Amino acid sequence: MIQESKVADKIEKEVEKVSDVITESSIWEKFIEILNYKIYTFTDDKGLTTSVIKVKYVLLIILVLLLTTIVLRLVRKVVTRHMPDDDKAKFTTVFSFARWFIYIIVFLVILDSINIDVTAIFAASAALLIGVGLALQTLFQDIISGIFILVDQSVHVGDIIELDGKVGRVEEIKLRTTRAVTIDDKVLIIPNHLYLTNSLYNWTQNGTSTREGVDVGVAYGSDVQLVKKLLLEAATSIPNVFKFPEPAVTFTDFGDSALNFRVTFTIDDSFNSRIPKSDIRFEIDRLFRENNITIPFPQRDIHIIKDNK
Repeated sequence: MIQESKVADKIEKEVEKVSDVITESSIWEKFIEILNYKIYTFTDDKGLTTSVIKVKYVLLIILVLLLTTIVLRLVRKVVTRHMPDDDKAKFTTVFSFARWFIYIIVFLVILDSINIDVTAIFAASAALLIGVGLALQTLFQDIISGIFILVDQSVHVGDIIELDGKVGRVEEIKLRTTRAVTIDDKVLIIPNHLYLTNSLYNWTQNGTSTREGVDVGVAYGSDVQLVKKLLLEAATSIPNVFKFPEPAVTFTDFGDSALNFRVTFTIDDSFNSRIPKSDIRFEIDRLFRENNITIPFPQRDIHIIKDNK
């Protein structure tokens, strides 16, 4: 009886082991079956299967994209670790744009590796891609221009620029647009592609100080040496005008109704140049009145011919 009991216990244990193996095997088979579940099947014109999207392929794409994200973050941290704050901000802006191209390339490589015909996908959506491309043409021009600006550093935050007759101080450079504030404290949003298609004047590329000028005309017969002296006196009397380099006066032209002069001077804040220019004009008018120098206005002679018939 004892031996029979021992044999029964052994048989029961073996049956339990076999049952566990069968259970584990069925779970694994279910898992494999889920992984191999077909989500979508691509077929050709003849109805033949060309490629299949399975659950395991979707999980693979998600896993690879997550790994790509982690690697890109590590690369950004390593590259920008010792960069100055300004360069770090510019690199981050460019890197955020380049990251999407890397995602697209990785995604296409994964599709090709799982035997999905990428060309077929492009061909099926060719019309859509053309429409999207045309719609995004200007957007990509702005983005590429923004990359050029950030890389060659032709424009910096704080620079005073002139574009299409509009003058503003750059407050922020983004990948698609540049934000500037005008002299009248209005916000100017400039699409970056205008930097490539229009002439850009950077007033402060060589420093904050700029050379400005005021034009004035005097009547014919005036003492030009006295005019030069008074113009220099007007410019040097303004506190915002630099003593060095010294202001200068040029006799620019013999006009139709006046002798034209230009007084040039250097200031430190070209963005508010209208204030010292206005002060100089006030001073010129005062000095000219004290010294009997006349600022003429255009005159025309009209000849009336009588008809004696």
